Amino acid sequence: MKYRKLGKTGWNVSEIGYGMWGMAGWTGSDDEESFASLQLAVELGCNFFDTAWGYGAGKSENLLGQLVKANKDKKLYTATKIPPKNFKWPARREYSLDDCFPPDHIEEYVSKSLKNAGLESFDLMQFHTWEDHWLDDERAISKMLDLKRQGLFRAIGISMNRWEPWNGIRAVLSGMIDTVQVIYNIFDQNPKNELFPACREHNVGVIARVPFDEGSLTGTLTKETRWPEGDWRNTYFVPENLIPTVERVEALRPLVPAGMTMPEMALRFILGEPTVSTIIPGMRKRSHVTSNLSASDKGPLNPGLMNELEKHRWDRQPSEWSQ
Repeated sequence: MKYRKLGKTGWNVSEIGYGMWGMAGWTGSDDEESFASLQLAVELGCNFFDTAWGYGAGKSENLLGQLVKANKDKKLYTATKIPPKNFKWPARREYSLDDCFPPDHIEEYVSKSLKNAGLESFDLMQFHTWEDHWLDDERAISKMLDLKRQGLFRAIGISMNRWEPWNGIRAVLSGMIDTVQVIYNIFDQNPKNELFPACREHNVGVIARVPFDEGSLTGTLTKETRWPEGDWRNTYFVPENLIPTVERVEALRPLVPAGMTMPEMALRFILGEPTVSTIIPGMRKRSHVTSNLSASDKGPLNPGLMNELEKHRWDRQPSEWSQ
């Protein structure tokens, strides 16, 4: 496992971190298997774990707390997210700060997250949704800075709306945040335009989420794929999304080198972007942990393949189903 600096925090975080949504919010999760997968990741050198209150109303945070307590001899970086007060994802332009992150709500959910995890503090506390115009109201950032001074967390971040990497640049330029969490993968390359240059200039750490495009870049989906009732993926991979997505994935198959899987190619493509500090794939099985973490040792793809994959950029706009 290789490590990179997480922006101005100065923390050395594993290039492949751990996204913990799937083990609390997707069907097919098993708590015993989830914890075994988390522990294996620690043993293989992963030290950055990202969760949220919204992942099972604290269930995922509880798993992370158990992991930290089981590995007291290791430094594991813990990151979580405060849910918006209106519990609506993503944020919309018309939502005010009071709709989503009034100061009393921030304080309440920081306390709930700490209780869920059984921790005295987190390393990174993030807004789970974000609108740059909220910076016009200083109450949220002021409350976060106050809680940070109290030692409840060490750094402040934002998790950005899907397909809106522009909607966070003001936050980066403000100097008030330490990290951004943004979708970045073979299809979603928009952050390279403006967000990544701003992050480099202001030394803001970049957490790349959704490296497999919610599973499509594993190469396992078909135009007929369906999930059990209640699974979030049914609401995301509606026909107008699933069909063109599968077609674009099929166009990538000829580019996968012999001896390499599509998930490995997807991760190593992201590793080729030096602005990214860590990637947080979801991993619910030990086999996923072993294969995903090995991408760090193999390193970025060769320049020729990187150039070819850049041509598969897919600029998309948020819709009712994109969440």
